[in-house]
Amino acid sequence: MLFKEMGLSPEILLGIEALGFEIATPIQEKVIPVLLNEKRDIIGLAQTGTGKTAAFGLPALEDIDLDAVYPQLLVLSPTRELCMQITRDIDNFGKYVKGLKTVAVYGGAPMDQQIRALKRGVHVVVATPGRIHDLIRRNRIDLSLVSTLVLDEADEMLKMGFRDDLDAILAQTPVNKNTLLFSATMASGIVAIAKKYMHNPLEITMGTKNAGAENVTHIFHVVHAKDRYNALKRVVDYHPDIYGIVFCRTRQETKDVARWLMRDGYNAEALHGDLTQAQRDYVMQKFREKNLNVLVATDVAARGLDVNNLTHIINYNLPDDNEAYTHRSGRTGRAGKEGISVSIVNMNERGRVSQIEKVVRKKIEQRPVPGGTDICERQLFNMVERMRNSDVAHSQIDPYMDKVYEMLEDLPKEEIIKRFVSLEFNRFLEYYRNAPDLNVETKKGRKNGENIFTRNNDDPRAVRKPRNGRSMSRVLFNIGKGKKITKKEIIDMLVSTPGAGNSEIGQIDIYKRTSIVEVEKKMADAIIGELNRTIYKGIQIEAEENYEFAGNDFRDRFKGPRGRKRVRMN
Repeated sequence: MLFKEMGLSPEILLGIEALGFEIATPIQEKVIPVLLNEKRDIIGLAQTGTGKTAAFGLPALEDIDLDAVYPQLLVLSPTRELCMQITRDIDNFGKYVKGLKTVAVYGGAPMDQQIRALKRGVHVVVATPGRIHDLIRRNRIDLSLVSTLVLDEADEMLKMGFRDDLDAILAQTPVNKNTLLFSATMASGIVAIAKKYMHNPLEITMGTKNAGAENVTHIFHVVHAKDRYNALKRVVDYHPDIYGIVFCRTRQETKDVARWLMRDGYNAEALHGDLTQAQRDYVMQKFREKNLNVLVATDVAARGLDVNNLTHIINYNLPDDNEAYTHRSGRTGRAGKEGISVSIVNMNERGRVSQIEKVVRKKIEQRPVPGGTDICERQLFNMVERMRNSDVAHSQIDPYMDKVYEMLEDLPKEEIIKRFVSLEFNRFLEYYRNAPDLNVETKKGRKNGENIFTRNNDDPRAVRKPRNGRSMSRVLFNIGKGKKITKKEIIDMLVSTPGAGNSEIGQIDIYKRTSIVEVEKKMADAIIGELNRTIYKGIQIEAEENYEFAGNDFRDRFKGPRGRKRVRMN
Protein backbone atom coordinates (compact mmCIF):
# COMPACT_ATOMS: atom_id res chain seq x y z
CA MET A 1 0.00 0.00 0.00
CA LEU A 2 1.30 3.48 -0.88
CA PHE A 3 1.54 6.15 1.81
CA LYS A 4 -0.24 8.63 -0.44
CA GLU A 5 -3.25 6.29 -0.49
CA MET A 6 -3.69 6.38 3.30
CA GLY A 7 -5.13 9.89 3.69
CA LEU A 8 -2.09 11.49 5.31
CA SER A 9 -1.74 15.28 5.15
CA PRO A 10 0.44 16.87 2.43
CA GLU A 11 3.00 18.07 5.00
CA ILE A 12 3.48 14.57 6.40
CA LEU A 13 3.70 13.09 2.90
CA LEU A 14 6.45 15.56 2.03
CA GLY A 15 8.47 14.38 5.04
CA ILE A 16 7.98 10.74 4.05
CA GLU A 17 8.95 11.41 0.44
CA ALA A 18 12.09 13.28 1.57
CA LEU A 19 13.12 10.07 3.34
CA GLY A 20 12.60 8.10 0.13
CA PHE A 21 9.65 6.07 1.45
CA GLU A 22 6.73 5.25 -0.85
CA ILE A 23 5.34 1.83 0.11
CA ALA A 24 4.24 1.08 3.67
CA THR A 25 5.62 -1.93 5.53
CA PRO A 26 3.09 -4.56 6.70
CA ILE A 27 2.87 -3.17 10.26
CA GLN A 28 2.38 0.36 8.90
CA GLU A 29 -0.29 -0.83 6.48
CA LYS A 30 -2.20 -2.47 9.34
CA VAL A 31 -1.84 0.26 12.00
CA ILE A 32 -1.91 3.65 10.22
CA PRO A 33 -5.38 3.41 8.58
CA VAL A 34 -6.91 2.26 11.89
CA LEU A 35 -5.48 5.18 13.86
CA LEU A 36 -6.36 7.72 11.18
CA ASN A 37 -10.01 6.67 11.26
CA GLU A 38 -10.62 5.95 14.94
CA LYS A 39 -9.06 6.47 18.34
CA ARG A 40 -8.32 2.96 19.54
CA ASP A 41 -5.81 1.17 21.75
CA ILE A 42 -3.51 -1.15 19.81
CA ILE A 43 -1.09 -3.94 20.73
CA GLY A 44 1.42 -4.37 17.92
CA LEU A 45 3.55 -7.52 17.99
CA ALA A 46 6.42 -7.09 15.55
CA GLN A 47 10.19 -7.38 15.47
CA THR A 48 12.45 -4.34 15.65
CA GLY A 49 13.17 -2.80 12.28
CA THR A 50 9.70 -3.42 10.82
CA GLY A 51 8.77 0.26 10.69
CA LYS A 52 6.95 0.62 14.01
CA THR A 53 8.00 4.24 14.55
CA ALA A 54 6.20 5.37 11.41
CA ALA A 55 3.26 3.10 12.26
CA PHE A 56 2.53 5.03 15.45
CA GLY A 57 4.30 8.30 14.65
CA LEU A 58 2.55 9.32 11.44
CA PRO A 59 -1.05 9.08 12.68
CA ALA A 60 -0.06 10.59 16.05
CA LEU A 61 1.43 13.63 14.30
CA GLU A 62 -1.83 14.08 12.37
CA ASP A 63 -3.68 14.33 15.70
CA ILE A 64 -1.47 17.04 17.24
CA ASP A 65 -2.86 20.51 17.85
CA LEU A 66 0.08 22.77 16.97
CA ASP A 67 -1.49 25.78 18.72
CA ALA A 68 -1.53 23.94 22.05
CA VAL A 69 2.11 23.76 23.14
CA TYR A 70 2.06 21.03 25.78
CA PRO A 71 2.94 17.30 25.67
CA GLN A 72 0.33 15.57 23.52
CA LEU A 73 2.33 12.55 22.29
CA LEU A 74 4.44 10.64 24.82
CA VAL A 75 6.67 7.83 23.58
CA LEU A 76 8.47 5.63 26.13
CA SER A 77 11.44 3.52 25.03
CA PRO A 78 13.90 1.37 27.00
CA THR A 79 17.22 3.01 26.13
CA ARG A 80 18.83 6.30 25.32
CA GLU A 81 19.82 5.16 21.82
CA LEU A 82 16.31 4.12 20.85
CA CYS A 83 14.93 7.29 22.42
CA MET A 84 17.21 9.43 20.26
CA GLN A 85 16.45 7.36 17.15
CA ILE A 86 12.68 7.72 17.59
CA THR A 87 13.08 11.48 18.11
CA ARG A 88 15.10 11.78 14.90
CA ASP A 89 12.49 9.78 13.00
CA ILE A 90 9.59 11.90 14.27
CA ASP A 91 11.52 15.08 13.46
CA ASN A 92 12.03 13.77 9.93
CA PHE A 93 8.39 12.77 9.53
CA GLY A 94 7.31 16.23 10.69
CA LYS A 95 10.01 18.16 8.86
CA TYR A 96 7.43 20.17 6.89
CA VAL A 97 4.95 20.55 9.75
CA LYS A 98 5.52 24.16 10.79
CA GLY A 99 5.83 24.77 14.51
CA LEU A 100 6.17 21.12 15.57
CA LYS A 101 8.30 20.83 18.72
CA THR A 102 9.84 17.57 19.97
CA VAL A 103 12.22 16.78 22.80
CA ALA A 104 14.13 13.66 23.84
CA VAL A 105 14.32 13.03 27.59
CA TYR A 106 16.80 10.37 28.77
CA GLY A 107 19.37 9.57 31.41
CA GLY A 108 23.07 10.19 30.97
CA ALA A 109 22.49 13.77 29.79
CA PRO A 110 22.16 17.01 31.82
CA MET A 111 18.64 17.21 33.23
CA ASP A 112 18.63 21.03 33.35
CA GLN A 113 18.87 21.25 29.55
CA GLN A 114 15.92 18.91 29.17
CA ILE A 115 13.91 20.90 31.73
CA ARG A 116 14.56 24.12 29.81
CA ALA A 117 13.37 22.47 26.60
CA LEU A 118 10.18 21.35 28.34
CA LYS A 119 9.60 24.85 29.72
CA ARG A 120 9.80 26.31 26.20
CA GLY A 121 6.89 24.09 25.23
CA VAL A 122 6.73 20.83 23.30
CA HIS A 123 4.19 18.73 21.45
CA VAL A 124 6.09 15.42 21.43
CA VAL A 125 8.12 13.91 24.28
CA VAL A 126 10.21 10.80 23.67
CA ALA A 127 11.65 9.47 26.92
CA THR A 128 13.22 6.66 28.85
CA PRO A 129 11.12 5.59 31.86
CA GLY A 130 13.73 6.35 34.51
CA ARG A 131 14.40 9.95 33.47
CA ILE A 132 10.78 10.97 32.91
CA HIS A 133 9.84 9.44 36.26
CA ASP A 134 12.50 11.67 37.85
CA LEU A 135 10.96 14.70 36.12
CA ILE A 136 7.49 13.75 37.37
CA ARG A 137 8.77 13.50 40.96
CA ARG A 138 10.33 16.95 40.59
CA ASN A 139 7.12 18.40 39.11
CA ARG A 140 8.99 19.37 35.95
CA ILE A 141 6.57 17.84 33.45
CA ASP A 142 2.78 17.71 33.17
CA LEU A 143 1.35 14.67 31.40
CA SER A 144 -2.31 15.33 32.23
CA LEU A 145 -3.18 16.33 28.64
CA VAL A 146 -1.34 13.57 26.78
CA SER A 147 -3.64 12.28 24.06
CA THR A 148 -1.44 9.44 22.75
CA LEU A 149 0.87 7.23 24.79
CA VAL A 150 3.24 4.80 23.06
CA LEU A 151 5.14 2.03 24.81
CA ASP A 152 7.83 0.97 22.34
CA GLU A 153 9.86 -2.20 22.97
CA ALA A 154 7.63 -2.78 25.99
CA ASP A 155 9.04 -6.25 26.64
CA GLU A 156 12.55 -4.81 26.86
CA MET A 157 11.41 -2.16 29.35
CA LEU A 158 9.97 -4.86 31.58
CA LYS A 159 13.13 -6.97 31.36
CA MET A 160 15.18 -3.94 32.36
CA GLY A 161 13.15 -3.51 35.54
CA PHE A 162 11.05 -0.48 34.58
CA ARG A 163 7.70 -1.92 35.69
CA ASP A 164 7.35 0.37 38.73
CA ASP A 165 8.42 3.40 36.68
CA LEU A 166 5.84 2.57 34.01
CA ASP A 167 3.08 2.26 36.60
CA ALA A 168 4.01 5.64 38.09
CA ILE A 169 4.19 7.34 34.66
CA LEU A 170 0.93 5.90 33.34
CA ALA A 171 -0.83 7.00 36.52
CA GLN A 172 -0.03 10.62 35.55
CA THR A 173 -1.69 10.34 32.13
CA PRO A 174 -5.43 10.77 31.41
CA VAL A 175 -7.72 7.74 31.39
CA ASN A 176 -9.17 8.55 27.96
CA LYS A 177 -5.84 8.69 26.15
CA ASN A 178 -5.00 6.49 23.17
CA THR A 179 -2.51 3.78 24.28
CA LEU A 180 -0.32 1.99 21.76
CA LEU A 181 1.91 -0.87 22.91
CA PHE A 182 4.57 -2.37 20.65
CA SER A 183 6.58 -5.42 21.56
CA ALA A 184 8.57 -8.20 19.92
CA THR A 185 7.14 -10.85 22.25
CA MET A 186 3.87 -11.30 24.11
CA ALA A 187 5.42 -11.83 27.52
CA SER A 188 3.26 -12.20 30.63
CA GLY A 189 4.16 -8.69 31.74
CA ILE A 190 2.81 -7.29 28.47
CA VAL A 191 -0.49 -9.04 29.07
CA ALA A 192 -0.65 -7.56 32.56
CA ILE A 193 -0.04 -4.01 31.30
CA ALA A 194 -2.66 -4.45 28.58
CA LYS A 195 -5.27 -5.59 31.10
CA LYS A 196 -4.52 -2.78 33.51
CA TYR A 197 -4.10 0.23 31.22
CA MET A 198 -5.68 -0.54 27.85
CA HIS A 199 -9.32 -0.58 26.75
CA ASN A 200 -10.38 -3.35 24.37
CA PRO A 201 -7.08 -3.18 22.46
CA LEU A 202 -6.84 -4.34 18.87
CA GLU A 203 -4.02 -6.88 18.59
CA ILE A 204 -2.00 -6.74 15.37
CA THR A 205 0.59 -9.47 14.93
CA MET A 206 3.12 -9.46 12.12
CA GLY A 207 4.21 -13.07 11.63
CA THR A 208 3.93 -15.51 14.54
CA LYS A 209 4.02 -14.38 18.14
CA ASN A 210 7.54 -14.49 19.58
CA ALA A 211 8.88 -15.78 16.24
CA GLY A 212 12.06 -14.63 14.55
CA ALA A 213 12.19 -12.24 11.60
CA GLU A 214 11.26 -13.84 8.28
CA ASN A 215 14.23 -12.49 6.32
CA VAL A 216 16.89 -13.92 8.65
CA THR A 217 18.83 -17.10 7.86
CA HIS A 218 19.84 -18.93 11.05
CA ILE A 219 22.98 -21.07 11.12
CA PHE A 220 25.34 -22.46 13.74
CA HIS A 221 28.88 -23.84 13.81
CA VAL A 222 30.05 -26.49 16.30
CA VAL A 223 33.62 -26.07 17.57
CA HIS A 224 35.63 -26.90 20.65
CA ALA A 225 35.42 -24.19 23.30
CA LYS A 226 39.05 -23.17 22.81
CA ASP A 227 38.45 -22.58 19.08
CA ARG A 228 35.56 -20.16 19.52
CA TYR A 229 37.59 -17.03 18.77
CA ASN A 230 39.30 -18.55 15.74
CA ALA A 231 35.89 -19.59 14.43
CA LEU A 232 34.67 -16.00 14.88
CA LYS A 233 37.57 -14.69 12.80
CA ARG A 234 36.77 -17.16 10.04
CA VAL A 235 33.12 -16.09 9.97
CA VAL A 236 34.19 -12.45 9.66
CA ASP A 237 36.82 -13.25 7.01
CA TYR A 238 34.33 -15.31 5.01
CA HIS A 239 32.04 -12.27 4.73
CA PRO A 240 34.29 -9.41 3.55
CA ASP A 241 31.43 -6.88 3.54
CA ILE A 242 30.18 -7.78 7.00
CA TYR A 243 28.44 -5.05 9.01
CA GLY A 244 27.27 -6.67 12.19
CA ILE A 245 27.13 -7.12 15.94
CA VAL A 246 28.95 -9.85 17.87
CA PHE A 247 27.09 -10.69 21.08
CA CYS A 248 29.01 -11.89 24.14
CA ARG A 249 27.70 -12.99 27.49
CA THR A 250 29.77 -10.80 29.86
CA ARG A 251 31.43 -7.41 29.91
CA GLN A 252 34.85 -8.96 30.31
CA GLU A 253 34.34 -11.28 27.37
CA THR A 254 33.14 -8.32 25.29
CA LYS A 255 36.30 -6.39 26.14
CA ASP A 256 38.52 -9.40 25.42
CA VAL A 257 36.97 -10.27 22.05
CA ALA A 258 37.02 -6.65 20.86
CA ARG A 259 40.65 -6.28 21.96
CA TRP A 260 41.67 -9.49 20.19
CA LEU A 261 39.89 -8.45 16.99
CA MET A 262 41.57 -5.04 16.98
CA ARG A 263 44.92 -6.67 17.72
CA ASP A 264 44.42 -8.95 14.71
CA GLY A 265 43.65 -6.04 12.39
CA TYR A 266 39.85 -6.05 12.36
CA ASN A 267 37.81 -2.86 12.39
CA ALA A 268 35.99 -3.49 15.68
CA GLU A 269 35.03 -1.80 18.94
CA ALA A 270 33.36 -2.88 22.19
CA LEU A 271 30.07 -1.67 23.67
CA HIS A 272 29.55 -2.54 27.32
CA GLY A 273 28.38 -1.12 30.61
CA ASP A 274 31.80 0.13 31.75
CA LEU A 275 31.91 2.81 29.03
CA THR A 276 31.05 6.38 29.89
CA GLN A 277 28.16 7.93 27.98
CA ALA A 278 30.60 9.98 25.89
CA GLN A 279 32.58 6.84 24.99
CA ARG A 280 29.37 4.99 24.17
CA ASP A 281 28.17 7.80 21.91
CA TYR A 282 31.53 7.88 20.14
CA VAL A 283 31.48 4.13 19.46
CA MET A 284 27.87 4.22 18.26
CA GLN A 285 28.53 7.17 15.96
CA LYS A 286 31.43 5.30 14.35
CA PHE A 287 29.26 2.21 13.95
CA ARG A 288 26.26 4.05 12.49
CA GLU A 289 28.54 5.81 10.02
CA LYS A 290 30.00 2.39 9.11
CA ASN A 291 33.48 3.40 10.20
CA LEU A 292 33.28 0.15 12.17
CA ASN A 293 32.51 -3.18 10.57
CA VAL A 294 31.97 -5.09 13.79
CA LEU A 295 30.50 -4.02 17.11
CA VAL A 296 31.12 -6.38 20.05
CA ALA A 297 28.41 -5.99 22.68
CA THR A 298 26.56 -7.48 25.61
CA ASP A 299 22.79 -7.88 25.48
CA VAL A 300 22.31 -5.16 28.08
CA ALA A 301 24.54 -2.64 26.31
CA ALA A 302 22.87 -3.31 22.95
CA ARG A 303 19.29 -2.96 24.16
CA GLY A 304 17.36 -0.46 22.11
CA LEU A 305 20.09 0.04 19.49
CA ASP A 306 18.41 0.91 16.22
CA VAL A 307 20.95 0.46 13.44
CA ASN A 308 19.87 -0.18 9.88
CA ASN A 309 21.31 -2.48 7.22
CA LEU A 310 23.10 -4.92 9.52
CA THR A 311 24.18 -7.96 7.52
CA HIS A 312 25.07 -10.27 10.40
CA ILE A 313 24.38 -11.03 14.01
CA ILE A 314 27.03 -13.33 15.50
CA ASN A 315 26.35 -15.10 18.78
CA TYR A 316 29.82 -15.60 20.22
CA ASN A 317 27.90 -17.21 23.06
CA LEU A 318 24.27 -18.20 23.07
CA PRO A 319 22.20 -15.94 25.34
CA ASP A 320 21.22 -17.22 28.78
CA ASP A 321 17.58 -16.49 27.95
CA ASN A 322 16.41 -18.29 24.80
CA GLU A 323 13.97 -15.49 23.96
CA ALA A 324 16.90 -13.04 23.89
CA TYR A 325 18.02 -14.85 20.73
CA THR A 326 14.92 -13.45 19.02
CA HIS A 327 15.90 -9.91 19.95
CA ARG A 328 19.49 -10.43 18.82
CA SER A 329 18.66 -11.96 15.44
CA GLY A 330 15.86 -9.44 14.85
CA ARG A 331 18.42 -6.66 14.50
CA THR A 332 19.26 -7.88 11.02
CA GLY A 333 16.98 -8.74 8.09
CA ARG A 334 15.08 -5.47 8.43
CA ALA A 335 13.06 -3.46 5.92
CA GLY A 336 12.79 -6.39 3.53
CA LYS A 337 16.54 -7.00 3.42
CA GLU A 338 18.21 -10.34 4.04
CA GLY A 339 20.20 -11.01 7.20
CA ILE A 340 22.19 -13.85 8.75
CA SER A 341 22.32 -14.93 12.39
CA VAL A 342 25.39 -17.06 13.18
CA SER A 343 25.90 -18.92 16.45
CA ILE A 344 29.23 -20.42 17.54
CA VAL A 345 28.54 -23.30 19.92
CA ASN A 346 30.53 -26.05 21.55
CA MET A 347 29.46 -29.67 21.94
CA ASN A 348 27.74 -29.07 25.26
CA GLU A 349 25.52 -26.33 23.83
CA ARG A 350 23.98 -28.25 20.95
CA GLY A 351 20.87 -29.00 23.00
CA ARG A 352 20.31 -25.26 23.43
CA VAL A 353 20.06 -24.87 19.66
CA SER A 354 17.01 -27.13 19.59
CA GLN A 355 15.41 -25.14 22.39
CA ILE A 356 15.98 -21.87 20.53
CA GLU A 357 14.48 -23.36 17.37
CA LYS A 358 11.23 -23.84 19.27
CA VAL A 359 11.27 -20.20 20.40
CA VAL A 360 11.95 -18.66 16.99
CA ARG A 361 9.94 -21.33 15.14
CA LYS A 362 12.67 -21.62 12.56
CA LYS A 363 15.23 -24.22 11.63
CA ILE A 364 18.76 -23.33 12.66
CA GLU A 365 21.01 -25.05 10.15
CA GLN A 366 24.34 -26.54 11.16
CA ARG A 367 27.07 -25.59 8.71
CA PRO A 368 30.83 -26.20 8.78
CA VAL A 369 33.13 -23.41 9.86
CA PRO A 370 34.54 -21.87 6.65
CA GLY A 371 37.88 -23.36 5.66
CA GLY A 372 40.97 -21.51 4.52
CA THR A 373 40.40 -22.23 0.81
CA ASP A 374 36.82 -20.96 0.92
CA ILE A 375 37.82 -17.81 2.78
CA CYS A 376 40.66 -16.99 0.38
CA GLU A 377 38.35 -17.45 -2.60
CA ARG A 378 35.70 -15.13 -1.14
CA GLN A 379 38.29 -12.49 -0.25
CA LEU A 380 39.89 -12.64 -3.69
CA PHE A 381 36.67 -12.22 -5.63
CA ASN A 382 35.48 -9.49 -3.29
CA MET A 383 38.70 -7.57 -3.82
CA VAL A 384 38.40 -7.89 -7.61
CA GLU A 385 34.80 -6.71 -7.46
CA ARG A 386 35.78 -3.68 -5.38
CA MET A 387 38.52 -2.88 -7.87
CA ARG A 388 36.06 -3.09 -10.79
CA ASN A 389 33.62 -0.75 -9.05
CA SER A 390 36.15 1.76 -7.70
CA ASP A 391 36.02 5.35 -8.88
CA VAL A 392 39.08 6.67 -10.72
CA ALA A 393 40.12 10.28 -10.19
CA HIS A 394 41.48 10.71 -13.73
CA SER A 395 42.60 14.31 -13.33
CA GLN A 396 44.76 13.40 -10.31
CA ILE A 397 46.02 10.04 -11.59
CA ASP A 398 46.72 10.81 -15.27
CA PRO A 399 49.87 12.94 -14.69
CA TYR A 400 51.56 9.91 -13.12
CA MET A 401 50.51 7.27 -15.60
CA ASP A 402 53.39 7.70 -18.08
CA LYS A 403 55.88 6.95 -15.31
CA VAL A 404 53.75 4.04 -14.10
CA TYR A 405 53.64 2.54 -17.62
CA GLU A 406 57.39 2.91 -17.86
CA MET A 407 57.93 1.13 -14.55
CA LEU A 408 55.68 -1.78 -15.55
CA GLU A 409 56.54 -2.08 -19.24
CA ASP A 410 58.62 -5.24 -18.80
CA LEU A 411 55.77 -7.14 -17.09
CA PRO A 412 52.99 -8.92 -19.02
CA LYS A 413 49.43 -7.82 -18.30
CA GLU A 414 48.60 -11.08 -16.50
CA GLU A 415 51.61 -10.69 -14.21
CA ILE A 416 50.68 -7.09 -13.36
CA ILE A 417 47.18 -8.18 -12.36
CA LYS A 418 48.51 -11.03 -10.22
CA ARG A 419 50.93 -8.78 -8.39
CA PHE A 420 48.37 -6.07 -7.64
CA VAL A 421 45.96 -8.68 -6.37
CA SER A 422 48.69 -10.25 -4.25
CA LEU A 423 49.47 -6.98 -2.46
CA GLU A 424 46.31 -7.33 -0.40
CA PHE A 425 45.58 -10.99 -0.83
CA ASN A 426 48.88 -12.51 0.29
CA ARG A 427 48.14 -12.11 4.00
CA PHE A 428 45.06 -14.32 3.68
CA LEU A 429 46.97 -16.91 1.70
CA GLU A 430 49.73 -16.96 4.28
CA TYR A 431 47.43 -16.99 7.31
CA TYR A 432 45.27 -19.81 6.01
CA ARG A 433 48.00 -21.80 4.26
CA ASN A 434 48.02 -24.59 6.86
CA ALA A 435 44.88 -23.66 8.75
CA PRO A 436 43.40 -26.58 10.70
CA ASP A 437 39.81 -27.73 10.42
CA LEU A 438 37.92 -26.27 13.38
CA ASN A 439 34.79 -28.37 12.93
CA VAL A 440 33.91 -30.98 15.51
CA GLU A 441 33.20 -34.31 13.88
CA THR A 442 30.78 -36.82 15.34
CA LYS A 443 32.28 -40.27 15.11
CA LYS A 444 30.26 -43.48 14.90
CA GLY A 445 29.20 -44.85 18.24
CA ARG A 446 29.39 -41.48 19.98
CA LYS A 447 26.21 -39.68 20.87
CA ASN A 448 26.23 -35.99 19.95
CA GLY A 449 29.98 -36.03 19.31
CA GLU A 450 30.74 -37.32 22.77
CA ASN A 451 34.32 -38.50 23.31
CA ILE A 452 35.02 -41.98 24.68
CA PHE A 453 35.82 -41.83 28.39
CA THR A 454 34.96 -44.04 31.32
CA ARG A 455 32.10 -42.48 33.30
CA ASN A 456 31.85 -41.54 36.96
CA ASN A 457 29.59 -39.44 39.17
CA ASP A 458 31.64 -36.22 38.98
CA ASP A 459 31.66 -35.87 35.19
CA PRO A 460 30.22 -38.20 32.59
CA ARG A 461 33.44 -38.22 30.60
CA ALA A 462 36.14 -38.26 33.28
CA VAL A 463 37.66 -41.23 35.08
CA ARG A 464 39.23 -41.56 38.50
CA LYS A 465 41.58 -44.38 37.61
CA PRO A 466 43.27 -45.15 34.30
CA ARG A 467 42.12 -48.16 32.33
CA ASN A 468 44.27 -50.79 30.67
CA GLY A 469 47.34 -49.91 32.73
CA ARG A 470 47.94 -46.67 30.80
CA SER A 471 50.61 -44.44 32.32
CA MET A 472 49.25 -41.09 33.53
CA SER A 473 50.79 -37.67 34.19
CA ARG A 474 49.54 -34.68 36.11
CA VAL A 475 49.13 -31.33 34.40
CA LEU A 476 48.85 -28.17 36.49
CA PHE A 477 47.56 -24.87 35.09
CA ASN A 478 46.68 -21.44 36.42
CA ILE A 479 42.87 -21.33 36.13
CA GLY A 480 40.66 -22.35 39.04
CA LYS A 481 37.42 -21.72 40.88
CA GLY A 482 38.07 -17.98 40.85
CA LYS A 483 37.38 -17.99 37.12
CA LYS A 484 34.42 -20.37 37.57
CA ILE A 485 35.93 -22.99 35.30
CA THR A 486 34.11 -26.33 35.22
CA LYS A 487 35.30 -29.89 34.69
CA LYS A 488 33.31 -29.94 31.49
CA GLU A 489 35.24 -26.92 30.16
CA ILE A 490 38.56 -28.47 31.16
CA ILE A 491 37.71 -31.66 29.31
CA ASP A 492 36.70 -29.66 26.22
CA MET A 493 40.11 -27.99 26.26
CA LEU A 494 41.97 -31.27 26.65
CA VAL A 495 40.18 -33.28 23.99
CA SER A 496 40.63 -30.43 21.49
CA THR A 497 44.31 -31.37 21.32
CA PRO A 498 45.01 -33.22 18.06
CA GLY A 499 45.18 -36.94 18.75
CA ALA A 500 43.62 -36.70 22.20
CA GLY A 501 40.13 -37.82 21.19
CA ASN A 502 40.66 -41.45 22.27
CA SER A 503 42.95 -40.78 25.21
CA GLU A 504 41.87 -40.97 28.82
CA ILE A 505 41.44 -38.30 31.46
CA GLY A 506 41.90 -39.16 35.08
CA GLN A 507 41.15 -37.19 38.22
CA ILE A 508 40.35 -33.48 37.90
CA ASP A 509 40.89 -31.23 40.93
CA ILE A 510 39.86 -27.57 40.75
CA TYR A 511 41.28 -25.27 43.41
CA LYS A 512 40.84 -21.57 44.01
CA ARG A 513 43.41 -20.33 41.49
CA THR A 514 44.71 -23.48 39.81
CA SER A 515 43.57 -26.86 38.54
CA ILE A 516 45.24 -30.26 38.22
CA VAL A 517 44.18 -32.93 35.77
CA GLU A 518 45.52 -36.41 35.06
CA VAL A 519 46.14 -37.17 31.40
CA GLU A 520 47.78 -40.01 29.52
CA LYS A 521 51.54 -39.58 29.74
CA LYS A 522 52.03 -39.98 26.00
CA MET A 523 49.69 -36.99 25.37
CA ALA A 524 50.96 -34.76 28.19
CA ASP A 525 53.39 -32.67 26.11
CA ALA A 526 50.84 -32.09 23.35
CA ILE A 527 48.11 -31.15 25.84
CA ILE A 528 50.41 -28.76 27.72
CA GLY A 529 51.41 -27.12 24.45
CA GLU A 530 47.75 -26.70 23.46
CA LEU A 531 46.83 -25.28 26.88
CA ASN A 532 49.69 -22.80 26.71
CA ARG A 533 48.22 -21.47 23.45
CA THR A 534 44.77 -21.01 25.01
CA ILE A 535 43.25 -17.86 26.50
CA TYR A 536 40.45 -18.46 29.01
CA LYS A 537 38.29 -15.47 30.02
CA GLY A 538 41.10 -13.08 29.19
CA ILE A 539 43.79 -15.08 31.03
CA GLN A 540 46.68 -16.69 29.17
CA ILE A 541 46.84 -20.28 30.42
CA GLU A 542 50.17 -21.44 31.81
CA ALA A 543 50.48 -25.20 32.14
CA GLU A 544 53.25 -27.58 33.15
CA GLU A 545 53.72 -31.21 34.14
CA ASN A 546 54.62 -33.21 37.27
CA TYR A 547 54.36 -30.64 40.04
CA GLU A 548 52.43 -31.12 43.25
CA PHE A 549 52.07 -28.71 46.18
CA ALA A 550 51.47 -29.01 49.87
CA GLY A 551 48.36 -27.29 51.18
CA ASN A 552 44.91 -26.82 49.68
CA ASP A 553 45.20 -23.69 47.55
CA PHE A 554 48.11 -24.02 45.07
CA ARG A 555 47.75 -20.31 44.41
CA ASP A 556 51.41 -19.40 44.54
CA ARG A 557 52.73 -21.63 41.77
CA PHE A 558 52.49 -18.96 39.12
CA LYS A 559 53.29 -16.00 41.37
CA GLY A 560 56.47 -17.35 42.95
CA PRO A 561 56.85 -19.34 46.20
CA ARG A 562 55.51 -17.83 49.42
CA GLY A 563 56.39 -20.42 52.00
CA ARG A 564 54.58 -23.29 50.29
CA LYS A 565 56.58 -26.40 49.58
CA ARG A 566 56.79 -27.50 45.97
CA VAL A 567 57.57 -31.17 45.41
CA ARG A 568 58.74 -32.69 42.16
CA MET A 569 56.86 -35.88 41.39
CA ASN A 570 59.09 -38.78 40.34
